[in-house]
Amino acid sequence: MVLLALLAIFIVVPIAEIYVILKVGEAIGVAWTIVLLMADAVLGSLLMRSQGRAVWRRFNDAVRAGRVPHSEVIDGVLVIFGGAFLIAPGFLTDVVGALLLLPPSRALVRRGMRRWIERRAGLGVVRAMRRRPPDRGRPATDGWDVEGTATEVDRETPRLRR
Repeated sequence: MVLLALLAIFIVVPIAEIYVILKVGEAIGVAWTIVLLMADAVLGSLLMRSQGRAVWRRFNDAVRAGRVPHSEVIDGVLVIFGGAFLIAPGFLTDVVGALLLLPPSRALVRRGMRRWIERRAGLGVVRAMRRRPPDRGRPATDGWDVEGTATEVDRETPRLRR
């Protein structure tokens, strides 16, 4: 699986990019193709900067509000990848980069990425275990706790906020 992904990234994508660049060059001319590739790299870096600032601002707002910034972190990663795709020469990577930088399409990618991360982390199993009622013959925690991992929660002592 990893070998196929590397094959696609390092062989198929560059060949497809060269093909598209040559076709665009035939259609509008070599000079205009080069100008278009340079312009989308500049516009992509400007878009990445503005979206990066917006994501950073939302990240800081979430931290100040005491929330864990899940969406903001994923958005930050997507903005970095989107900017890299836009700065790289080629029209196909520009389309992918623009999709990662524009907030509506980035939200769709973020949702899919979150599902993928949850599956990889095994959260689906944890959620299923929480919904399952305990069997009548055994305690609810039997099989759910590993010896030495449980901790006591002291709700009487006030905690400091960060």
